[in-house]
Amino acid sequence: MTRTSLPFGSWPSPISAADLSASGHPVEAGRFVGDEIWWSELRPTENGRTAVCRYRGDVVETLLTTPSNARSRVHEYGGGAWTATPDGRIVFAEFSDQRVYVTSPGRTPVPLTPKPESASSVRFGELSIVGDDVLAVREIHDGSEVARDICVIALDGSGVRSLVSGSQFLAYPRLSPDGSKLAWIAWDHPQMPWDGTELRVADLAGGTWKTVLGGTEESVLQPEWIDDESLYVISDRTGWWNIYRAGVDGTVSPLHAAEADFGAPLWQLGARWYSVLDDGKLLTVRTFGVDTLGVLDPSSGVLEDVDLGGLTSVSLGGRKGSTVLLKAGGAQSPSGLRLLDLATGQLTDIRSGLEAVPDADYLPQGKPMTFHGAEREVHAIAYAPRNPEYQGLDGELPPYVAFVHGGPTAHVAPALNPVFAYFTSRGIGVVDVNYGGSSGYGREYRNRLRGQWGIVDVEDTVAAVQGLANAGLADPARLAIEGGSAGGWTVLAALTSSDVFACGASYYGVAELELFVAETHDFESRYIDGLIGPLPEALDLYRTRAPVNNVDGLSCPVLLLQGLSDPIVPPSQAERFRDAMVRKGIPHAYLAYEGESHGFRKLETQVNARESELSFYGQVLGFTPPGIPKLELWTP
Repeated sequence: MTRTSLPFGSWPSPISAADLSASGHPVEAGRFVGDEIWWSELRPTENGRTAVCRYRGDVVETLLTTPSNARSRVHEYGGGAWTATPDGRIVFAEFSDQRVYVTSPGRTPVPLTPKPESASSVRFGELSIVGDDVLAVREIHDGSEVARDICVIALDGSGVRSLVSGSQFLAYPRLSPDGSKLAWIAWDHPQMPWDGTELRVADLAGGTWKTVLGGTEESVLQPEWIDDESLYVISDRTGWWNIYRAGVDGTVSPLHAAEADFGAPLWQLGARWYSVLDDGKLLTVRTFGVDTLGVLDPSSGVLEDVDLGGLTSVSLGGRKGSTVLLKAGGAQSPSGLRLLDLATGQLTDIRSGLEAVPDADYLPQGKPMTFHGAEREVHAIAYAPRNPEYQGLDGELPPYVAFVHGGPTAHVAPALNPVFAYFTSRGIGVVDVNYGGSSGYGREYRNRLRGQWGIVDVEDTVAAVQGLANAGLADPARLAIEGGSAGGWTVLAALTSSDVFACGASYYGVAELELFVAETHDFESRYIDGLIGPLPEALDLYRTRAPVNNVDGLSCPVLLLQGLSDPIVPPSQAERFRDAMVRKGIPHAYLAYEGESHGFRKLETQVNARESELSFYGQVLGFTPPGIPKLELWTP
């Protein structure tokens, strides 16, 4: 087939912004309820709510119907917002009021937790059923004060009872087999859970507890009881999150030493990286660049990989016998819920995160690449422009957009990402960067960003795009940068401290630090201690690193996109940067969305944001994307 030559960026594409959102329903939390498989999914077409679903024949049945929304606000990022009883009742944290409710399919939800007083709010996450109770992490807001504990909620509605507290943050409540002990993970400010946590065990009858392992320089995750005196637990004491056997008496021994991470940063409650099988072996997920599923024999330490084909991102769901539910995706397979039979190796698709997948000819081929900056290697995945009907003009190199993930501890692997295809099918390349500070490469790689936020992340992203340009793959004059949250900070820091990028788009990005640490939520209020330094000692660094204070170094247009109900990066962050650009006369656009929080969930918001971003790139980088409404830029 002869392809038509058109300027990069102006290729017609069958992938629309509406297609991205209307067909997308990210799937999470697969579990077995009796013989059925239940899961939750985000519904952009229903105001971004989270529904609970199952199949009835070949039809998806919505069990938790509108307007119910199973979404926890513990730590603002939530996690473990719903569970199910063996007899098929749904127990969930309702987003609108954060109370815990119980319901059965077709019935009206009934609250299990009391309505908080007007001056306070109470939130619940990491819900699990233990007999006639719900075990949960509870977060209590009383004015500016925040406290957390582990509690039990009676399924009969008779009340809530606290079990343990004693730290500012708690996760992974686990009752011992005989019910006499409770294990959990604890940490305090200024630690984040990937910096340092403790495994604690309480004697419930005596009311006493002790720390079994962990501390301020060891991140401990996911305890699971083996018997009443010992547990499996993940620790990064060697620089890699590996799995250990830990005794209540403090003895610790590794199961399998590996230079790979059997764990990841705990942004959401309830994340799991291993599951104990019926024969006592462990089903594990480990990461070095990409995810690998394996079965670990704790008695011998032997780890045998499970072939998942081209799936490169894997997380564990529920299990029944030899079958396990996985949320998984790859460079050519959309993320979704899959059923793996460990006995036969058969992998069955249950529910894709996409209703419709773009034609394979329009999907880019993710290519892992390692770039060399001034001092270190940088890992990234490059997605070149790809469209079966069009090619660039002779002698023309394509524009590229560097995608900068949030966290900044997140991790990216080759993925079938329709957003990437939205750009690459129009002739715009994408490079997804695992800059220093990213997870998936051990603690040393994560720690590269300690005290260096706004420096290492910028240098590594610049190294990736310059590497593409030096290799003759990207037009060095048409490089853009895009990121959200912490990635938005990197966007603004890169644009104000270098002249490599022609423009950038910041989704709810951090722009300054002094007011940010005062205005953001409790979970991240001391995060900057590790990324920049503690106050007041690091006050000068806070001011010199903040992009809003460096707008004098900005000479290119910027697109700011912000949810007006964002408690993590408040709108004031984007508005201060906008005001600074007005004062300097920098062309820009500021798009503020009512009812959106940290991450856009509504269909109309997602469509407007993505089309606006594409129009913005076209105006700055010199192409006209067909059929895209023109974004009006502020100009002096």
